[in-house]
Amino acid sequence: METLRRSLSRWKRYHIKVHLADEDLLMPLTVKPTDKVMDLRAHLVREGITSWKKTFYYNARQLGEEETVKEAKIQNGSVLLLVSHKR
Repeated sequence: METLRRSLSRWKRYHIKVHLADEDLLMPLTVKPTDKVMDLRAHLVREGITSWKKTFYYNARQLGEEETVKEAKIQNGSVLLLVSHKR
């Protein structure tokens, strides 16, 4: 049963949104549980949005670059916040 669950999770997709605070924009993304935060950045770049010098937050917690969607406990329908670094 565990093997079946693991093989099905490979096909699982989450539909999330990234709130771009600076542009006041909500960008939809489709991600896999194994995607890392740096993969989310790549998704945004493909959409023409730069995430350089910006930080992702989920549930008021800063996400690490190597953290996966699953490790961050991001679920289907979640909203991530992308905020510029303050100087």
